[in-house]
Amino acid sequence: MGEVLKRRLKQSKFSSNAQEAVLNLFVTSYHLRGKFEEIFVRYGITTPQYNVLRILKGVFPEGYPRCEIIDRMIEPAPDVTRLVDKLIKEKLVERYSSDTDKRYSLTRITKKGLKLLEDILPEVQKLDAVINRKLSADELSELSMLCEKIYGDELSSE
Repeated sequence: MGEVLKRRLKQSKFSSNAQEAVLNLFVTSYHLRGKFEEIFVRYGITTPQYNVLRILKGVFPEGYPRCEIIDRMIEPAPDVTRLVDKLIKEKLVERYSSDTDKRYSLTRITKKGLKLLEDILPEVQKLDAVINRKLSADELSELSMLCEKIYGDELSSE
């Protein structure tokens, strides 16, 4: 097991099955992130910006406060304000005041932001299709379940 990983890392053995599995997760994550970043860079955005746009699309036409965006991010970013400011500058999102409390700032995706996600979608779907060709539906479900098994306990203790 792990022959591809051994060749990739030029390492003949691992100290444990856990080490091998974790290294495989790191290499896979790096590989997939690179593929997605190649897509996003062609559209002038970063992976975290794409993540924020997808989060805001999910609540459109409403918006979220900064803290809710951070909580929903795949990799929470401490500089979400700056990230959102860049998206505002590109007119992909907008900031507005809450109806209930004018001091409360919310961010929502704009029509331009929705259009950008629509334009990116076919390329993301192509990448999904590659993954679907490599793994069966059962394997994908098992992979997802195994990943959740690793990090899921942390969510229940929060």
